[in-house]
Amino acid sequence: MPSETGLDLGSIAIVVGLLGACLVALLLVWVARREGEAARRQAREDVAQIREEARTQQVEVTRRAARLDEREEQLAIREREVQDLAAELKFRQDEIASERAVLAREVAEHREEMRAELASLAGTTPAEAKAELVRRLTEQAEAEAAAHVRRVDARARRQADAKARRILATALQRLSAPTSTQTSVTLVRLPSPDLKGRIIGKEGRNIRTFEAVTGVNVVIDDTPDVVTLASHDVERREVAQVALEALVQDGRIHPQRIEAAYAEALAGADARAEAAGHEAAETAGVDDLHPELVRTLGRLRLRTSYGQNVLAHLVESAHVAALVAAEIGAEVEVARRAALLHDIGKAHPEAAGTHAAVGAELAARWGEDDVVVNAIAAHHDEVTPETVEAVLVQVADAASAARPGARREDAEGYAERIEAVERLVAGIPGVRRVLAMAAGREVRVVVEPQVVPDTELGSFATRVARAIESERAYPGEVTVTVIRELRASATAG
Repeated sequence: MPSETGLDLGSIAIVVGLLGACLVALLLVWVARREGEAARRQAREDVAQIREEARTQQVEVTRRAARLDEREEQLAIREREVQDLAAELKFRQDEIASERAVLAREVAEHREEMRAELASLAGTTPAEAKAELVRRLTEQAEAEAAAHVRRVDARARRQADAKARRILATALQRLSAPTSTQTSVTLVRLPSPDLKGRIIGKEGRNIRTFEAVTGVNVVIDDTPDVVTLASHDVERREVAQVALEALVQDGRIHPQRIEAAYAEALAGADARAEAAGHEAAETAGVDDLHPELVRTLGRLRLRTSYGQNVLAHLVESAHVAALVAAEIGAEVEVARRAALLHDIGKAHPEAAGTHAAVGAELAARWGEDDVVVNAIAAHHDEVTPETVEAVLVQVADAASAARPGARREDAEGYAERIEAVERLVAGIPGVRRVLAMAAGREVRVVVEPQVVPDTELGSFATRVARAIESERAYPGEVTVTVIRELRASATAG
């Protein structure tokens, strides 16, 4: 028993030793694995860091490459610009050299001419030669100066015309106004076609009474719900319209009621005129007008000029003047006010003097500023415009009157005015032929070349324009074109 127990203990000890060795080995393996994993993890992190640094460096390299490309492109552009500038400089140098050569040739030719002239004058006295030389130089200088003046004047006119067209186009594009052309008939709307029979009355009694009282022709045709009032007297037509509208609204239409409605319409004319004056001033944007000026404006609601309603023309002119004044930096309110009042003198046709003078006197009497008074008086150049606003009133007046559809006239009167213009211009000395074109807004004048030299064409055209200006009786502007043609012919026998 003791020996068996001792053997067993030895075996156990060996087994325990083996187990301990195995555990130690396992522990060493586990430790080695942990260290290996830590080393691999560290290696992966190092690799990731290296990759990140490489990526960062790659981005930086790409950015630097892009900057280098951009810099290279800029340098290429600058190089091309320098080349262009060098080419332009060379071109200008060549041009200057060419001009110098031409100038040198001209100087040489001029010297030869002067030598020839001096040689031809060698037989004269020094005083005579000097006088002849001064005369020729003077003639040459005057001709060159006249040519230079014509060129400068033409360039200034082109620039001024272009700028004026731009300003007017800008101003008129911003203006939206209905046509102000009047007709000789008025349409009265009826709420029911049955009222036509009541207007006619039994055996035409009502319509005869209405026409006799108002002096207006009443036209009742097949047009539904409309009655036409026809008369060339616009005041009668307006009173008849008010009376008929009152009768239609009341419903009672008989001779006694017609007479009463006409009397009421006639009595309310002043109130309607004042209301029209207030409405026109409000539409034009003009405040603080004297009551008398407002009433005078209202009386223009029934006046026409070549078919254009005068009050509507004044309102339109006020808008145009204000818009153009705003474009050029002038006094907008002064231009607006003067344009609204510029034809106010037409409300007093019985007054002595032109409507511009009468309007200026009315404006001064009722407290308008001197600038406005001058603009009214000068809008037809009867007096000299003293301010730019006065000129703007002329521009607005012409723009409103001359636009397409604003005014109309009969063919007979048109022909008479065209012939009058041609007769007027034909009576000026030096005129060979006159032709009025473009509805009388352009006059072409052919002059005698022996009477009118080239150097006087500009002054001659101005003289013709002033002659037409003093006699014209129509709106707008007239362009005068002077033509001088000198022909020479010879026959070979």
